[in-house]
Amino acid sequence: MVIDIKVPTVGESINEVTLVKWLKKDGEYVERDSVLAELESEKATFEVNAEQAGIFKHIAKEGDDLKIGDVVGSIDTSAEKPAEAAKEDKPKPATGAPKPPVAQTVQPQAEEKPAAKEDSSAKTTPVAAAIIADKNIDKQSIVASGSNGRILKQDVLDALKNPGRSTQNLFSREEKVEKMSNLRRTISRRLVEAKNGTAMLTTFNEVDMSPIMEIRKKYKDKFKEVHGVGLGFMSFFTKACCFALQKFPSVNAYIDAENLIFHDYCDISIAVSGPKGLVVPVIRNAESLSMAEVEKAVVDLATKARSNKLTIEEMSGGTFTITNGGIFGSMLSTPIINIPQSAILGMHNIIERPVAENGKVVIKPMMYVALSYDHRIIDGRESVGFLVTVKNLLENPSLLLFGKDPIESLLEMP
Repeated sequence: MVIDIKVPTVGESINEVTLVKWLKKDGEYVERDSVLAELESEKATFEVNAEQAGIFKHIAKEGDDLKIGDVVGSIDTSAEKPAEAAKEDKPKPATGAPKPPVAQTVQPQAEEKPAAKEDSSAKTTPVAAAIIADKNIDKQSIVASGSNGRILKQDVLDALKNPGRSTQNLFSREEKVEKMSNLRRTISRRLVEAKNGTAMLTTFNEVDMSPIMEIRKKYKDKFKEVHGVGLGFMSFFTKACCFALQKFPSVNAYIDAENLIFHDYCDISIAVSGPKGLVVPVIRNAESLSMAEVEKAVVDLATKARSNKLTIEEMSGGTFTITNGGIFGSMLSTPIINIPQSAILGMHNIIERPVAENGKVVIKPMMYVALSYDHRIIDGRESVGFLVTVKNLLENPSLLLFGKDPIESLLEMP
Protein backbone atom coordinates (compact mmCIF):
# COMPACT_ATOMS: atom_id res chain seq x y z
CA MET A 1 0.00 0.00 0.00
CA VAL A 2 1.27 3.46 -0.98
CA ILE A 3 0.32 6.41 1.22
CA ASP A 4 0.81 10.09 0.39
CA ILE A 5 2.73 12.46 2.64
CA LYS A 6 1.02 15.84 2.52
CA VAL A 7 1.84 19.33 3.77
CA PRO A 8 0.15 19.56 7.18
CA THR A 9 -1.92 22.49 8.43
CA VAL A 10 0.39 24.73 10.46
CA GLY A 11 -1.77 27.78 11.20
CA GLU A 12 -5.02 29.44 10.26
CA SER A 13 -3.38 32.25 8.27
CA ILE A 14 -0.73 30.12 6.54
CA ASN A 15 -1.62 28.84 3.07
CA GLU A 16 1.79 28.27 1.50
CA VAL A 17 5.11 26.75 2.55
CA THR A 18 8.48 26.10 0.94
CA LEU A 19 10.25 22.73 0.88
CA VAL A 20 13.63 23.74 2.27
CA LYS A 21 15.46 20.42 2.54
CA TRP A 22 14.95 16.69 2.23
CA LEU A 23 16.19 14.84 5.31
CA LYS A 24 15.64 11.38 3.80
CA LYS A 25 16.90 10.20 0.43
CA ASP A 26 14.65 9.16 -2.43
CA GLY A 27 14.17 5.39 -2.21
CA GLU A 28 15.39 5.18 1.39
CA TYR A 29 13.63 2.96 3.89
CA VAL A 30 12.18 5.10 6.71
CA GLU A 31 10.74 4.20 10.08
CA ARG A 32 7.44 5.51 11.37
CA ASP A 33 7.66 9.05 12.84
CA SER A 34 11.11 9.65 11.36
CA VAL A 35 11.65 13.19 10.04
CA LEU A 36 11.38 13.30 6.26
CA ALA A 37 11.73 16.97 5.30
CA GLU A 38 12.06 20.52 6.56
CA LEU A 39 9.38 23.00 5.49
CA GLU A 40 9.35 26.75 5.94
CA SER A 41 6.28 28.96 6.26
CA GLU A 42 6.13 32.73 6.42
CA LYS A 43 6.53 32.52 10.18
CA ALA A 44 8.52 29.44 11.14
CA THR A 45 10.32 26.28 10.08
CA PHE A 46 8.78 22.89 10.85
CA GLU A 47 9.25 19.22 10.01
CA VAL A 48 7.22 16.54 8.23
CA ASN A 49 7.20 13.07 9.73
CA ALA A 50 6.59 9.61 8.28
CA GLU A 51 3.11 8.29 9.08
CA GLN A 52 4.16 4.67 8.45
CA ALA A 53 7.36 2.72 7.86
CA GLY A 54 8.34 1.86 4.27
CA ILE A 55 10.24 2.97 1.18
CA PHE A 56 10.10 6.75 0.84
CA LYS A 57 9.79 8.45 -2.55
CA HIS A 58 10.26 12.15 -3.31
CA ILE A 59 7.54 13.91 -5.29
CA ALA A 60 8.19 17.60 -4.63
CA LYS A 61 11.63 19.18 -5.06
CA GLU A 62 13.72 21.29 -2.71
CA GLY A 63 12.78 24.94 -3.17
CA ASP A 64 9.23 24.20 -4.35
CA ASP A 65 6.41 26.39 -3.02
CA LEU A 66 3.58 24.15 -1.83
CA LYS A 67 0.01 24.68 -0.69
CA ILE A 68 -1.41 23.16 2.47
CA GLY A 69 -2.50 19.62 1.57
CA ASP A 70 -0.12 19.26 -1.40
CA VAL A 71 1.66 15.91 -1.70
CA VAL A 72 5.40 16.11 -1.00
CA GLY A 73 6.18 12.43 -1.17
CA SER A 74 4.89 8.89 -0.71
CA ILE A 75 5.68 5.81 1.33
CA ASP A 76 5.29 2.22 0.11
CA THR A 77 4.31 0.46 3.33
CA SER A 78 4.29 -2.97 1.66
CA ALA A 79 8.01 -2.85 0.90
CA GLU A 80 10.20 -5.09 2.99
CA LYS A 81 12.84 -3.65 5.22
CA PRO A 82 16.29 -3.91 3.58
CA ALA A 83 18.73 -6.31 5.18
CA GLU A 84 21.23 -3.53 5.93
CA ALA A 85 18.62 -1.48 7.78
CA ALA A 86 17.49 -4.56 9.72
CA LYS A 87 21.08 -5.32 10.67
CA GLU A 88 21.52 -1.78 12.04
CA ASP A 89 18.50 -2.31 14.30
CA LYS A 90 20.06 -5.35 15.97
CA PRO A 91 21.53 -4.59 19.41
CA LYS A 92 25.27 -4.13 19.35
CA PRO A 93 27.49 -6.09 21.78
CA ALA A 94 28.65 -4.33 24.92
CA THR A 95 31.85 -2.37 24.42
CA GLY A 96 32.89 -2.50 28.07
CA ALA A 97 34.94 -5.71 27.64
CA PRO A 98 38.62 -5.32 26.70
CA LYS A 99 39.51 -5.75 23.04
CA PRO A 100 41.33 -8.92 21.92
CA PRO A 101 45.10 -8.74 21.44
CA VAL A 102 44.80 -8.93 17.64
CA ALA A 103 42.82 -5.69 17.55
CA GLN A 104 45.41 -4.05 19.79
CA THR A 105 48.25 -4.85 17.38
CA VAL A 106 46.36 -3.19 14.54
CA GLN A 107 45.40 -0.12 16.57
CA PRO A 108 48.73 1.79 16.38
CA GLN A 109 48.69 1.55 12.60
CA ALA A 110 45.18 3.04 12.50
CA GLU A 111 46.26 5.98 14.63
CA GLU A 112 49.17 6.92 12.35
CA LYS A 113 48.28 9.26 9.50
CA PRO A 114 51.23 9.30 7.09
CA ALA A 115 48.89 9.11 4.13
CA ALA A 116 47.16 12.35 5.08
CA LYS A 117 50.53 14.10 5.30
CA GLU A 118 51.55 12.77 1.91
CA ASP A 119 48.28 14.00 0.39
CA SER A 120 48.83 17.44 1.91
CA SER A 121 52.37 17.76 0.50
CA ALA A 122 51.35 16.25 -2.82
CA LYS A 123 48.90 19.13 -3.35
CA THR A 124 51.70 21.71 -3.04
CA THR A 125 54.78 21.93 -5.25
CA PRO A 126 58.12 21.86 -3.37
CA VAL A 127 58.87 25.51 -4.22
CA ALA A 128 55.39 26.64 -3.19
CA ALA A 129 55.65 24.70 0.07
CA ALA A 130 58.99 26.34 0.85
CA ILE A 131 57.58 29.84 0.31
CA ILE A 132 54.52 29.03 2.44
CA ALA A 133 56.73 27.83 5.29
CA ASP A 134 59.11 30.80 5.00
CA LYS A 135 56.36 33.47 4.86
CA ASN A 136 54.04 31.63 7.30
CA ILE A 137 51.09 31.86 4.91
CA ASP A 138 47.71 30.30 5.68
CA LYS A 139 47.11 27.73 2.95
CA GLN A 140 43.37 28.31 3.22
CA SER A 141 43.88 31.81 1.80
CA ILE A 142 45.60 30.50 -1.34
CA VAL A 143 43.57 29.73 -4.46
CA ALA A 144 45.07 26.67 -6.17
CA SER A 145 45.27 26.75 -9.97
CA GLY A 146 47.08 23.45 -10.56
CA SER A 147 45.47 20.19 -11.54
CA ASN A 148 43.57 18.36 -8.80
CA GLY A 149 43.78 21.37 -6.52
CA ARG A 150 47.60 21.56 -6.58
CA ILE A 151 49.09 24.82 -5.21
CA LEU A 152 51.72 26.23 -7.56
CA LYS A 153 54.49 28.77 -6.94
CA GLN A 154 52.53 31.49 -8.77
CA ASP A 155 49.47 30.85 -6.57
CA VAL A 156 51.56 31.64 -3.48
CA LEU A 157 53.07 34.75 -5.08
CA ASP A 158 49.58 35.96 -6.03
CA ALA A 159 48.45 35.50 -2.43
CA LEU A 160 51.43 37.57 -1.23
CA LYS A 161 50.59 40.35 -3.68
CA ASN A 162 46.96 40.42 -2.55
CA PRO A 163 46.96 39.82 1.23
CA GLY A 164 43.50 39.35 2.68
CA ARG A 165 41.94 39.20 -0.79
CA SER A 166 41.03 36.22 -2.89
CA THR A 167 42.98 35.96 -6.15
CA GLN A 168 40.10 34.10 -7.75
CA ASN A 169 37.72 36.01 -10.02
CA LEU A 170 39.31 39.41 -9.41
CA PHE A 171 37.17 42.18 -10.91
CA SER A 172 34.50 39.61 -11.68
CA ARG A 173 31.10 40.96 -12.76
CA GLU A 174 29.16 37.75 -12.32
CA GLU A 175 25.71 37.88 -10.76
CA LYS A 176 24.06 35.31 -8.55
CA VAL A 177 20.30 34.77 -8.58
CA GLU A 178 18.84 33.34 -5.39
CA LYS A 179 15.18 32.74 -4.70
CA MET A 180 13.78 34.62 -1.70
CA SER A 181 12.71 32.35 1.12
CA ASN A 182 9.12 32.33 2.35
CA LEU A 183 10.24 34.03 5.55
CA ARG A 184 12.20 36.75 3.70
CA ARG A 185 9.24 37.46 1.42
CA THR A 186 6.99 37.84 4.45
CA ILE A 187 9.47 40.14 6.19
CA SER A 188 9.65 42.30 3.04
CA ARG A 189 5.87 42.51 2.72
CA ARG A 190 5.31 43.37 6.37
CA LEU A 191 7.99 46.06 6.43
CA VAL A 192 6.46 47.77 3.40
CA GLU A 193 3.00 47.50 4.96
CA ALA A 194 4.32 49.11 8.14
CA LYS A 195 5.89 52.00 6.24
CA ASN A 196 2.88 52.58 3.98
CA GLY A 197 0.08 51.74 6.41
CA THR A 198 1.10 53.68 9.52
CA ALA A 199 1.88 57.30 10.39
CA MET A 200 5.29 56.28 11.73
CA LEU A 201 7.44 58.72 13.64
CA THR A 202 10.55 58.19 15.80
CA THR A 203 11.61 59.97 18.97
CA PHE A 204 15.04 59.61 20.60
CA ASN A 205 16.68 59.87 23.98
CA GLU A 206 19.87 58.72 25.68
CA VAL A 207 20.42 56.58 28.74
CA ASP A 208 23.30 56.55 31.19
CA MET A 209 24.01 52.83 31.53
CA SER A 210 26.38 53.19 34.51
CA PRO A 211 23.86 52.09 37.19
CA ILE A 212 22.84 48.94 35.31
CA MET A 213 26.42 48.06 34.44
CA GLU A 214 27.42 48.42 38.09
CA ILE A 215 24.57 46.14 39.17
CA ARG A 216 25.54 43.52 36.62
CA LYS A 217 29.19 43.70 37.64
CA LYS A 218 28.30 43.30 41.32
CA TYR A 219 25.61 40.63 41.08
CA LYS A 220 26.14 38.73 37.80
CA ASP A 221 28.04 35.81 39.36
CA LYS A 222 25.63 35.42 42.28
CA PHE A 223 22.64 35.85 39.96
CA LYS A 224 23.83 33.05 37.71
CA GLU A 225 24.59 30.83 40.69
CA VAL A 226 21.10 31.32 42.12
CA HIS A 227 19.02 31.36 38.93
CA GLY A 228 21.15 29.41 36.47
CA VAL A 229 21.05 32.17 33.85
CA GLY A 230 23.12 35.27 33.12
CA LEU A 231 21.99 38.77 34.04
CA GLY A 232 21.76 40.70 30.78
CA PHE A 233 20.47 44.10 29.70
CA MET A 234 17.26 42.73 28.17
CA SER A 235 15.59 42.01 31.51
CA PHE A 236 16.13 45.61 32.65
CA PHE A 237 14.73 47.02 29.41
CA THR A 238 11.80 44.59 29.41
CA LYS A 239 10.79 45.45 32.98
CA ALA A 240 11.20 49.18 32.32
CA CYS A 241 9.05 48.95 29.18
CA CYS A 242 6.34 47.01 31.03
CA PHE A 243 6.02 49.75 33.67
CA ALA A 244 6.02 52.43 30.95
CA LEU A 245 3.40 50.55 28.90
CA GLN A 246 1.08 50.40 31.89
CA LYS A 247 1.59 54.12 32.45
CA PHE A 248 0.96 54.94 28.76
CA PRO A 249 -1.59 52.32 27.61
CA SER A 250 -1.90 53.71 24.07
CA VAL A 251 1.68 52.59 23.36
CA ASN A 252 0.52 49.06 24.22
CA ALA A 253 -2.56 49.24 21.97
CA TYR A 254 -3.28 48.90 18.26
CA ILE A 255 -5.85 49.97 15.69
CA ASP A 256 -8.41 47.46 14.43
CA ALA A 257 -10.47 49.10 11.67
CA GLU A 258 -12.26 51.92 13.51
CA ASN A 259 -11.58 50.55 17.00
CA LEU A 260 -8.67 50.86 19.41
CA ILE A 261 -7.67 47.61 21.14
CA PHE A 262 -6.02 48.15 24.53
CA HIS A 263 -4.25 45.45 26.54
CA ASP A 264 -3.96 45.14 30.31
CA TYR A 265 -1.01 42.78 29.83
CA CYS A 266 2.40 43.17 28.19
CA ASP A 267 3.36 40.52 25.65
CA ILE A 268 6.84 41.68 24.66
CA SER A 269 8.19 40.64 21.26
CA ILE A 270 11.98 40.31 21.21
CA ALA A 271 13.59 40.75 17.78
CA VAL A 272 16.14 37.98 17.18
CA SER A 273 18.34 37.54 14.12
CA GLY A 274 17.98 33.93 13.01
CA PRO A 275 19.83 32.07 10.24
CA LYS A 276 16.99 32.78 7.79
CA GLY A 277 16.08 36.32 8.83
CA LEU A 278 14.65 38.39 11.63
CA VAL A 279 12.06 36.72 13.86
CA VAL A 280 10.18 38.16 16.84
CA PRO A 281 9.26 35.52 19.46
CA VAL A 282 7.02 36.71 22.29
CA ILE A 283 7.49 36.77 26.07
CA ARG A 284 3.94 36.38 27.42
CA ASN A 285 2.80 38.45 30.42
CA ALA A 286 6.25 39.94 30.85
CA GLU A 287 4.84 42.41 33.38
CA SER A 288 4.25 39.48 35.78
CA LEU A 289 7.68 37.88 35.39
CA SER A 290 10.73 38.34 37.58
CA MET A 291 14.09 39.44 36.18
CA ALA A 292 15.32 35.84 36.20
CA GLU A 293 12.18 34.59 34.45
CA VAL A 294 12.59 37.23 31.75
CA GLU A 295 16.24 36.27 31.22
CA LYS A 296 15.34 32.57 30.99
CA ALA A 297 12.60 33.33 28.48
CA VAL A 298 14.98 35.43 26.36
CA VAL A 299 17.64 32.70 26.31
CA ASP A 300 15.09 29.99 25.51
CA LEU A 301 13.47 31.92 22.64
CA ALA A 302 16.78 33.11 21.20
CA THR A 303 18.16 29.55 21.24
CA LYS A 304 15.10 28.23 19.45
CA ALA A 305 15.25 31.06 16.91
CA ARG A 306 18.86 30.35 15.99
CA SER A 307 18.14 26.64 15.55
CA ASN A 308 14.85 27.22 13.65
CA LYS A 309 12.82 25.52 16.39
CA LEU A 310 10.30 28.30 17.12
CA THR A 311 6.64 27.36 16.84
CA ILE A 312 3.89 29.49 15.30
CA GLU A 313 2.42 30.12 18.76
CA GLU A 314 5.74 31.41 20.09
CA MET A 315 5.89 34.05 17.36
CA SER A 316 2.21 35.03 17.25
CA GLY A 317 0.77 38.02 19.02
CA GLY A 318 2.85 40.49 20.97
CA THR A 319 1.76 43.98 22.04
CA PHE A 320 5.12 45.76 21.94
CA THR A 321 8.55 45.00 20.44
CA ILE A 322 12.12 45.54 21.64
CA THR A 323 14.98 45.28 19.15
CA ASN A 324 18.69 45.52 19.95
CA GLY A 325 20.80 46.70 17.04
CA GLY A 326 23.60 47.45 19.47
CA ILE A 327 24.80 43.85 19.40
CA PHE A 328 25.77 44.46 15.76
CA GLY A 329 27.40 47.82 16.53
CA SER A 330 24.52 50.12 15.59
CA MET A 331 24.76 53.46 17.35
CA LEU A 332 21.48 54.99 16.16
CA SER A 333 18.56 53.82 14.03
CA THR A 334 14.84 54.23 13.40
CA PRO A 335 13.29 50.77 13.89
CA ILE A 336 10.20 49.89 11.88
CA ILE A 337 6.98 49.06 13.73
CA ASN A 338 6.08 45.38 13.97
CA ILE A 339 2.47 45.61 12.74
CA PRO A 340 -0.25 45.42 14.00
CA GLN A 341 1.58 46.78 17.06
CA SER A 342 1.84 50.54 17.46
CA ALA A 343 5.37 51.00 18.77
CA ILE A 344 8.85 49.49 18.94
CA LEU A 345 11.83 50.35 21.14
CA GLY A 346 15.30 50.30 19.61
CA MET A 347 18.36 49.66 21.80
CA HIS A 348 21.80 50.59 20.50
CA ASN A 349 25.50 50.28 21.15
CA ILE A 350 26.89 51.44 24.50
CA ILE A 351 29.60 54.05 23.88
CA GLU A 352 31.69 55.91 26.42
CA ARG A 353 31.09 59.61 25.72
CA PRO A 354 31.76 62.91 27.47
CA VAL A 355 28.59 64.22 29.12
CA ALA A 356 27.82 67.12 31.45
CA GLU A 357 27.13 66.19 35.08
CA ASN A 358 26.74 68.81 37.82
CA GLY A 359 28.52 71.37 35.68
CA LYS A 360 31.46 69.08 34.91
CA VAL A 361 32.39 66.97 31.89
CA VAL A 362 32.59 63.28 32.77
CA ILE A 363 32.92 60.09 30.75
CA LYS A 364 29.82 57.86 30.87
CA PRO A 365 28.73 54.66 29.07
CA MET A 366 25.80 56.04 27.09
CA MET A 367 23.19 54.38 24.90
CA TYR A 368 20.86 56.06 22.46
CA VAL A 369 17.32 54.67 22.56
CA ALA A 370 14.68 55.18 19.88
CA LEU A 371 10.92 54.75 19.98
CA SER A 372 9.17 54.42 16.62
CA TYR A 373 5.41 54.79 16.99
CA ASP A 374 2.18 55.09 15.03
CA HIS A 375 1.12 58.71 15.34
CA ARG A 376 -2.48 57.78 14.54
CA ILE A 377 -2.91 56.29 18.00
CA ILE A 378 0.05 57.64 20.01
CA ASP A 379 0.46 61.40 20.50
CA GLY A 380 3.80 63.15 20.89
CA ARG A 381 3.25 63.69 24.61
CA GLU A 382 2.70 59.99 25.18
CA SER A 383 5.61 58.84 23.03
CA VAL A 384 8.07 61.23 24.66
CA GLY A 385 6.64 60.48 28.11
CA PHE A 386 7.02 56.76 27.50
CA LEU A 387 10.67 57.08 26.47
CA VAL A 388 11.50 59.43 29.35
CA THR A 389 9.90 56.94 31.77
CA VAL A 390 12.03 54.12 30.36
CA LYS A 391 15.13 56.32 30.66
CA ASN A 392 14.39 57.23 34.28
CA LEU A 393 13.73 53.62 35.27
CA LEU A 394 16.98 52.43 33.65
CA GLU A 395 19.06 55.18 35.23
CA ASN A 396 17.47 54.44 38.61
CA PRO A 397 17.08 50.64 38.65
CA SER A 398 15.72 50.63 42.21
CA LEU A 399 12.55 52.19 40.79
CA LEU A 400 11.92 48.97 38.84
CA LEU A 401 10.74 47.41 42.08
CA PHE A 402 7.66 49.64 42.18
CA GLY A 403 7.74 51.35 38.81
CA LYS A 404 8.15 54.69 40.56
CA ASP A 405 9.90 56.29 43.52
CA PRO A 406 9.39 54.14 46.65
CA ILE A 407 8.60 57.22 48.77
CA GLU A 408 5.98 58.37 46.27
CA SER A 409 4.47 54.86 46.37
CA LEU A 410 4.44 54.98 50.17
CA LEU A 411 2.68 58.36 50.14
CA GLU A 412 0.34 57.17 47.32
CA MET A 413 1.34 60.12 45.16
CA PRO A 414 0.56 59.95 41.43
